[in-house]
Amino acid sequence: MGIHQKSATIDVAQVKQLSKLEGDFLAKKEERDQELQAIIKGEDNRLLLVIGPCSSDHEEAVLEYAHRLAKLQEDVKDRIFIVMRVYTAKPRTNGDGYKGLMHQPDTSQLPDLINGIAAVRNLHYRVITETGLTTADEMLYPSNLTLVDDLVSYHAIGARSVEDQEHRFVASGIDVPVGMKNPTSGNLNVMFNAIYAAQNSQNFIYQNAEVDTDGNPLAHVILRGASNAHGENEPNYYYDILLKTIAQYEKMGLANPFIIIDTNHDNSGKNYLDQIRIVRQTLINRDWNEKIHQTVRGFMIESYLEDGRQDKPEVFGQSITDPCLGWEKTEKLIQEIYATLGHESFEELLKP
Repeated sequence: MGIHQKSATIDVAQVKQLSKLEGDFLAKKEERDQELQAIIKGEDNRLLLVIGPCSSDHEEAVLEYAHRLAKLQEDVKDRIFIVMRVYTAKPRTNGDGYKGLMHQPDTSQLPDLINGIAAVRNLHYRVITETGLTTADEMLYPSNLTLVDDLVSYHAIGARSVEDQEHRFVASGIDVPVGMKNPTSGNLNVMFNAIYAAQNSQNFIYQNAEVDTDGNPLAHVILRGASNAHGENEPNYYYDILLKTIAQYEKMGLANPFIIIDTNHDNSGKNYLDQIRIVRQTLINRDWNEKIHQTVRGFMIESYLEDGRQDKPEVFGQSITDPCLGWEKTEKLIQEIYATLGHESFEELLKP
């Protein structure tokens, strides 16, 4: 085979001793995990925000952002529950480009995956222990899940992974929420088949052993838009698509219907400022329809310290992957969401 081992076999138990949560920190994470699960189940009516940088490319910039976000979470905690995006592995369509902290813990150096594992664990650990926030990451490599499963509170499965059987089956064995995106084609049936597989028990080979899973009733929808055959963006956060998505949930009898709107990617065409407009329109749609209000209860937002993106890591806290909302706009948007949620209805919102 053309696969050549470059390191000793990783001892997962030893890796987990790095940046291990204990005592009050572990108890706080478990408490927040229970709150998050209650939101997915509809037992807690707060809005979920999964928000943060497109990729966690710089530890100190990410932590600066996390401290600001934690302070804001405290101000809005009665209406909004925030899980911070700490995305450490980035999918690349053609294999080129920055692949995330896991691959390249120092963007000025060559890839170093062994040290990348330690960097990933350390970053999740520091966000949790230094700010009190819990974290989300993308499950790009299912075989790597056990390296971080004790730290990550929310897993996302991306548009290019959602059709993969291993992603679906591993998701069925995770005991925290898993958001599953529609594929780039926009085919909602593909996404719902993935959710069905994840919510049910599965039997397969995982890490060189036969395993059974319990099924994950917290697997749910993330609508991220689509791109057509001409490469044009086709948003799928619109009113009629939301109703169609809810109807599919009902038709398939899936547990815990829950929809997150990904405000960037093909919904915005990666025009990061459009994330604000998409949030506003979705909040209006929620007020116009009770089913949408009950089911569309989260946003995924790409946000960092500085607006936009850069090709090289020269500006502190500016994305080197997809463009993000800067902190000033992020803070105002979350405050706007909070104020809007305080109105009992759309009619109430329109009163002078």
